[in-house]
Amino acid sequence: MINAKNDHYTDSDIQVLEGLEAVRVRPGMYIGSTSEKGLHHLVWEIVDNSIDEALAGFATTIDIKVDKDDVVTVRDDGRGMPVGIHEKTGISTVETIFTVLHAGGKFGGGAYKVSGGLHGVGASVVNALSEWLEVRVFTGGKIYYVRFEDGGKTIAPLRVIGDCAKEESGSEVRFKADPTIFTEGTAYDYKTLYERFRQLAFLNKGIKINFSYEDKEEGLKEHTFHYLGGLKEYVAFLNKNKNKLHDDIIYVEGVDADTNISVEIAMQYNDTYVANIYSFCNNINTIEGGTHEEGFRLALNRIINKYAKDNNFIKKDEDTLQTDDIKEGLTAVISIKHPNPQYEGQTKGKLGNSEVRKVVSNILGEGLERFLLEHPQEARTIIDKAMLASKARLAAKRARESTRKNALEVSSLPGKLVDCSSKDATISEIYIVEGNSAGGSAKMGRDSTFQAVLPLRGKIINVEKARINRIFDNEEIRSMITAFGCGIGDEIDLNKLRYHKIVIMTDADVDGAHICTLMLTFLYRFLRPVIEGGYVYIAMPPLFKVQKGNAVRYAYSDEECEEYKKEFGSGFKIQRYKGLGEMDYKQLWETTLDPKTRTLKRVTIEDAIDADNVFSMLMGDEVEPRRNFITENAHYATLDI
Repeated sequence: MINAKNDHYTDSDIQVLEGLEAVRVRPGMYIGSTSEKGLHHLVWEIVDNSIDEALAGFATTIDIKVDKDDVVTVRDDGRGMPVGIHEKTGISTVETIFTVLHAGGKFGGGAYKVSGGLHGVGASVVNALSEWLEVRVFTGGKIYYVRFEDGGKTIAPLRVIGDCAKEESGSEVRFKADPTIFTEGTAYDYKTLYERFRQLAFLNKGIKINFSYEDKEEGLKEHTFHYLGGLKEYVAFLNKNKNKLHDDIIYVEGVDADTNISVEIAMQYNDTYVANIYSFCNNINTIEGGTHEEGFRLALNRIINKYAKDNNFIKKDEDTLQTDDIKEGLTAVISIKHPNPQYEGQTKGKLGNSEVRKVVSNILGEGLERFLLEHPQEARTIIDKAMLASKARLAAKRARESTRKNALEVSSLPGKLVDCSSKDATISEIYIVEGNSAGGSAKMGRDSTFQAVLPLRGKIINVEKARINRIFDNEEIRSMITAFGCGIGDEIDLNKLRYHKIVIMTDADVDGAHICTLMLTFLYRFLRPVIEGGYVYIAMPPLFKVQKGNAVRYAYSDEECEEYKKEFGSGFKIQRYKGLGEMDYKQLWETTLDPKTRTLKRVTIEDAIDADNVFSMLMGDEVEPRRNFITENAHYATLDI
């Protein structure tokens, strides 16, 4: 505790950070963090500027290169940044853009009608957090150049360094992230970049993005993303591993004359039982939804029910189809462009503009109604699926109610939940264990104060291939839902989650991996916020026990086993664990349960769209994509989801 008092507080104690100093002192305020996520944010800021130029109708191609020294180059064929002297700063506009916070063409000056950025801080923040950054502008037959170093300081004013073709135009930005800021490293992840650039090309039809990446081990990788079909191609890509119910993708686009909000929606039904709806505003993935998704649901519900009643598929005095019935098996992408988007929270995760709800509802309603009238066979298929979903929902309602019983009722069942004594969720853990044998060892070896055990009998149902009433009829599923205590689906309340560590513990073999995948599929589809909250883990039991005399080593890989064999030299014994049941309770505690010595892998969802594709591929009906995926990824030890 600090007891000393300091009464000295004068004008000199107030610091004024000039220029870009504030960015370097508090980078997290501008890019979220200085971890890998923040590092990639630098790329997004510069690329988004080129995308905005394309949205304005001036750029058609964006070239992005990441070389082996982690230098990023982004070039577009747009108008090129203005090179004249800015009247307010007295320096070139290019320098103003890169050295003055909140300087940009996104504040109603007419340069951009829509933009992914909100504050105009992107270019200057990237400059501030770079070891060096240089800009080339191609315009009027000249090449202009300026370079910044040492936290964004101009080395020399903008100058002409050469000639270019008179018809050539555009901007090029090259930068090297500052390793003193990004202390975890300045190496970019190829997969992260690849998926974002592909997504941008899907969301902005006609834009060509050329991406090259110099891998330090695998060499140069080059890709071109160019989708003239835009969202229609995006939905086809998302549904590639699913059985489609209709070939034609429903596509709607329009612009509201009063608000200048443009709406683009593509959707297609498949034979699965889950909905995958992704929304974007100005190319930003609004993972928490918002008013554009609300407008989408309103129109979907209104038009489908109207068509069903007008054509006597359901009687007018019967209950209408609910939105969940209509969404079953639907893959949809909603993309709007808004001149002045308002988001809830700093993460831009949820769109808040109230006027968007009506705009999206009207545009989708008109387009969807037209599609149904022009495609009666597809319309009947969609209605039939929704009606079956409605019947299943009513059947599932009864099963769902049974999952709301007190968890103690479940724990009294033979072979089910053995709870911990602690009622503090923040320290409580539940181990989902494969089989009664391993479950017995876990019960004996655990610390009953904070560790609960729920054994599973065999493999749980594959929720990817089952309708909701069958899922809720499954005893193992019901036991887990009741034990967790937080509800499922739209009713999830993480404040009621009884354990802040849900640990999947299976054998280290093919069957164990399958059970783990089934578990993750269930959690992803029905308790996704639990994964997103960081509450789900996978236990990593050892493969070998190497012992010489009283010295014991547990090896978690073949390589580690070889190291221990070399350490002991000779006279050692090796035990290969084919399953958790082969360990006695003391060994299970030492290797997999003891917080001081165990290894747990936290399950994360870095990209929900990619995760959905992986789950559909691994657990769906299409065999060929699954075979190709396994062939391509068999050399990886683990799969990050």
